[in-house]
Amino acid sequence: MDVVTLQTAVEKLPRIGPAYAKRLKKFGIKTVQDLLFYFPARYDDFSEIITISQAKNKLGETACVQGEIIEIETTNSVYGRMAITKATLQDRTAQIKIMWFNQPYLEKSLKENDFICVAGKISLSKEGLFFNSPAYERINEIGENEELTHTGRIVPVYSETRGVTSRWLRYIIKPLLYRFCDQIQESLPKEIIKKYKFLPMQEAVWQLHFPDSFEHADAAKARFSFEELFLIQLNVLKEKIKLMQKKAHECPMNADLMKKFTDSLPFQLTDSQKKCAFAILKDLEKPVPMSRLLEGDVGSGKTVVATMAALNTVKHGHHVAFMAPTEILAKQHFKTVSLALKDFAVKVGMMTGKDARIYKDGETFEVSKKSFNGDLENGQLDIVIGTHSLIQKNVEFKDLALVILDEQHRFGVEQRDHLIKGKKLVPHLLSMTATPIPRTLALTVYGDLDLSLIDEMPANRKKIKTIIVEPSQRKEAYEFIKKEVAGGKGVFVIFPKIESTASKLKEALEKNGPITGSFVPQNYAAIGGLGILAVNEVKALKEEYERLSKEVFPDLRITMLHGKMKAPEKERIMLDFKKGEIDILLSTSVVEVGVDVPRATIMMIEGAERFGLSQLHQFRGRVGRSDMQSYCFLFTTDPSMLNRRRLKALVESNNGFELAEKDLEIRGPGSLYGTVQSGIPDMAMQGLSNIFLVEKTRAAAKELLEKDPELKNYPELKERLKQFQSRIHFE
Repeated sequence: MDVVTLQTAVEKLPRIGPAYAKRLKKFGIKTVQDLLFYFPARYDDFSEIITISQAKNKLGETACVQGEIIEIETTNSVYGRMAITKATLQDRTAQIKIMWFNQPYLEKSLKENDFICVAGKISLSKEGLFFNSPAYERINEIGENEELTHTGRIVPVYSETRGVTSRWLRYIIKPLLYRFCDQIQESLPKEIIKKYKFLPMQEAVWQLHFPDSFEHADAAKARFSFEELFLIQLNVLKEKIKLMQKKAHECPMNADLMKKFTDSLPFQLTDSQKKCAFAILKDLEKPVPMSRLLEGDVGSGKTVVATMAALNTVKHGHHVAFMAPTEILAKQHFKTVSLALKDFAVKVGMMTGKDARIYKDGETFEVSKKSFNGDLENGQLDIVIGTHSLIQKNVEFKDLALVILDEQHRFGVEQRDHLIKGKKLVPHLLSMTATPIPRTLALTVYGDLDLSLIDEMPANRKKIKTIIVEPSQRKEAYEFIKKEVAGGKGVFVIFPKIESTASKLKEALEKNGPITGSFVPQNYAAIGGLGILAVNEVKALKEEYERLSKEVFPDLRITMLHGKMKAPEKERIMLDFKKGEIDILLSTSVVEVGVDVPRATIMMIEGAERFGLSQLHQFRGRVGRSDMQSYCFLFTTDPSMLNRRRLKALVESNNGFELAEKDLEIRGPGSLYGTVQSGIPDMAMQGLSNIFLVEKTRAAAKELLEKDPELKNYPELKERLKQFQSRIHFE
C-alpha cells in the first residue's frame, strides 16, 4: 500500500473504502485532512461516571455508568416488526436494564461477563427503570476511563448522513488524530496566535474533536471561528486588490443628462436614491472597475438607479448587460427600462432562453437569436437585458462597460471571466439585491464590494399593515379578503414547502425505540403501543388549492403557481393576475422577487412560522406597490414564544435591514445565507453573528495584505487559503 499522508484520498484508508468515501463526499470530505477538519456540530456531556444506584434517581435524565453484563438476549416485538435487545447491567451497588431497538447485532458483539460503559437516557417501562438505547463501549474493568471514546467523557456529535453516524466518525477519526495530528501545519501567522492567545493548530484540532473540558472546546472553537472568517476576509480582499489592478472604461457623469432623465420620470427620486445614484456614477468615472452592491427593500426603486447608470454608460458609446435570475423578471425589466428610456434614443434588447426582442423608437420587435447576436456583436444594441443566456459561448458584446445583476447573491468569477475574456478593459459591476444583508454578513461575504443602501421608500407608499392571525381569527380574515377582492384588489397566498417527516421519524424510531409517555403528537398514530408510527401526509399545494377554492373562497377565481411550471405558463398566469383576471394567486415561495403587481393589496402567508423574518419581509414586499392601503396576514398554528417574538418583530417594523439583524440574532446566519448554497464552513457561519469578530478578522486580513499582498512570507497560510478557496463559493 502507498504511504498514507494528510492528502491521501479517504477511499484508500482500510476502514473506509469506496462506499463510505461516496457518503463522506456529501460533506466535502475527500482526503485525510478533510476528515480531521470535519468538526463536531455539538457535544454530549457524559463525563460524569456514576454508580447504577445513583443513576436510578435520574429518571428522564441522561446518565453514564459502568458495569458487567449479566444477561443479554434479542427478541422480536409483538408484531415482529422490531428487534429488541435487552441486557442487564450490574455494578457493586445495583442492577439496571438496558434496551436497544433494531440493533440485533449487539447480541453477537456484546456477551455476558463483558464490562461496558453506557451513557443515555433513563426511562420507565412496566418492567421498571431502563437505559433507552444508550451509547456503549467495552472496557477491561470497572473504573477504566482513560481511553473512552463514545462514553465517559465529553463526546463529539457530528452532522450525519445515511450510513455515516457520529459513532462511526469517532471510530474513524480518533486513530487518525493519533497518527496524523502532528503533521498538520500551523497556518495562522505567529504574531496573530500570540496577539489573540490562540491554541496552536494541532492542539486545537484535538480539543475540538475530543475536548478535555468545555473550556478547551470553546478555546478551540474561538481559534477556528477566527481562522475561517480570516480566510474569507483574505479571499475577498485579495480579489478586491486584484480587481483594482485592472483597467475599466471611464464614463464621466453627464449631470445635464441625468437631470433630463430624472425630470422625465412620473415621480421624484427619494434622497436615498439620489445619494446611491451619485455614488455609482462617481464610481463609473474611475479608470478601475466598480464593484458595488446596491441594497434596497422591495419597491424602494433600485431599478431606476441602475437605469441611470446604464444611460450614462450608453451615452459614452459603450454597452450594458443587465442580468436577471428569471425570464419573468427579465421581461419585466425589459418593459420598465424601455419605457423609462423611450425619449433618449437608446436601443434596448432582451434575450432569454427561447426569446429575443428589440425595443427601438417606441416599438418592440421579435427577432431571431442569430440576428440578435449579430446586432450585439456589431454594437447595434445599447442595453441588453436577459437571464444567464447572456453568458453563453456564442454571445459576444462589442464594447461592454457595465454589468448590472439583479437578485443574484454573487456574480461568479467564471461568469465575470467569460464577459471580459480577451478584453483589455474590465466592465464595471453593479449588483442589486432586495434581500437586506446584516452588516456582519456584508462585511464578510461581500467584503470586496462597496455598499450602497436605499433605506427609504417612495413618498406615496403607505405602510403595509401586518397582522398575526390565530386559528380562531381565520374566518374574520377570510371575510376581509372577500371584501378587498370585491373592490377589484388582488391577493397573494404563500403556502410553505414542507418536506415529509416520515423518513426522519423512521430513523429516530430505529435509533431511540418507541415513543412512550402521556404525550403523543397528533400526527402520529401509535399502533399496538409499539411505537410503529403512521405519519399523516403533509398537505400539498394542490390540496390547499382545493380547500381554498371549494371551502373558503368558492366564488373567487383562484390559480396556482409553482416552481415546476414552464416559464411561458408562469408568465401567462402572472399577466392574468396583473390584469385582474385572477383574484387569488396561490404559490409556494417561488413568487418572483421584484415582480410588480400594483393591484395586489393582500399577502396571506400560511404557516408563517416556517419562514425566516427576511423571507417574510420579502413576501410582504410583493404588495404595497401602489398608493392603496395593503395588508399582510400571517396565518400561524405554532404559538411558541420564539415564533411570537419573530412575528411580532415583523408586525412592528417595515425596515428590512433592521429585520435582517433580528433574524441573524434569533435564527443565526445559516437561515439568511444558507450554508449549502454558500459553502461557508459552520464555524465561520457562527462567527458571522459576532460583529466584533468579523471586524477583528477583517482588520487582521487588511493589515497582513498591506505588508505582504502575495503572502510570500506565509506559505502555510497561502496553501490553506488555496484549499479554502476550492471548498467555498459565493455565487
